[in-house]
Amino acid sequence: MTESTNLPFRFRFRVRYGECDAQSVVFNARYADYVDISVNEYIRVLFGDYQNLLDQDLDIQVVSLTVNYRAPARFDDVLETRIRAGRIGNTSFTVHLEFYRYGDGLLVAEADITYVLIQPSTMTKTPVPDAIRKTLEEGAPGVLISHAGEQVQDC
Repeated sequence: MTESTNLPFRFRFRVRYGECDAQSVVFNARYADYVDISVNEYIRVLFGDYQNLLDQDLDIQVVSLTVNYRAPARFDDVLETRIRAGRIGNTSFTVHLEFYRYGDGLLVAEADITYVLIQPSTMTKTPVPDAIRKTLEEGAPGVLISHAGEQVQDC
């Protein structure tokens, strides 16, 4: 196993000016956006186009989001989200995210988001199918998606 496959799924993005507050740091509420865009990239890697879930009459809804702030992030910082599956229950699952400042590896924030799986046709929760459970458990180790525009050197 190579070093990169030991790493969890990673998503990089750059902090934009409008995401910062009067103290010149990322405004706390923006982390919910960061969780959302990061998990969307993770879901896309795991399941392909989101429409693939909807075509199975499956969707996810947020039931809990907790964020713990560790250090400030500032305009133009590149943040790297590292994502791993957390608890996978009968009808819900949790995803754990860690946000690091790319370059120096400073842990900026951690988040846990819990989703309930529903059938959109009835708007009722439904058990997590075995195939989805397996995919969530396996995750996407070693995968890196970047929207930051940073230069990456191939090793």
